[in-house]
Amino acid sequence: MRAAVRTAVLLTAAVGIASGQTPTRQKADADRLGMTCAQMLKMSSTEWIAYFGEKTQANASNASSSISRAAVAYGKCYDARTDGLAAALTRSGKGPSKAARAEFSDLEMALKNFETKALAETQPPADPQKRAYAVLYEEQFRYQFYQSYERKIAKPDAAESKSAPSPQLPATAKDAAPATSNKSSRADSTNTDEMTKAKNRFGELLGALPDDKLHELHAAFGQVLGLHELDNETRLAVYRYAVFLLEPSPSENSYPPPF
Repeated sequence: MRAAVRTAVLLTAAVGIASGQTPTRQKADADRLGMTCAQMLKMSSTEWIAYFGEKTQANASNASSSISRAAVAYGKCYDARTDGLAAALTRSGKGPSKAARAEFSDLEMALKNFETKALAETQPPADPQKRAYAVLYEEQFRYQFYQSYERKIAKPDAAESKSAPSPQLPATAKDAAPATSNKSSRADSTNTDEMTKAKNRFGELLGALPDDKLHELHAAFGQVLGLHELDNETRLAVYRYAVFLLEPSPSENSYPPPF
């Protein structure tokens, strides 16, 4: 009896081990070219895709497939890092609330809906290469969402330092104080200029579409911006993402993948 039970246990373990070694998992590992996710993420996605093509000896006939595979492999590592950050925030008890996560989930759905419609309307139609880039590009929003909470934790003493009385500055330091204000004003001006540039390009691309498609995409984009409260950084990222999706030629993208 004991021998039979032992045999059953060994068989169950063998099945479990075998099921873990799926072809999909092996392929995903192979597409990292022996590198860990940490090593890959030290490169930008553009650098990694170029490196992948060089190491796999991609050529004109398989370039699109090579780029897609490299983008998928990078995206999995990027998502794994986001998952790790989300888990760490949950353990700390200082991550996003359930309501905040639900709100962000709605934003993701709106972004995905716009992405699907935009890629269907580009001319020529989006190929697998651009679709892989689009998925990779979209993953920035989830990481930035959790990263905003990480920044709050990284600066726990900010409120205390603001409430503490400021030390008496020497005359030279007082005289230099306006420079900080000037830098802030220049940064705000730059962000405003970038937003205007992205909005104008988005308007140009929409305006080039037939009226029915223009209205359809405009409505889908309204579901992203009109129904969600976004800070200026995220709002600019959304406009750049929309431009990326609508521009027809990958070689002429105004805003290539940002990481």
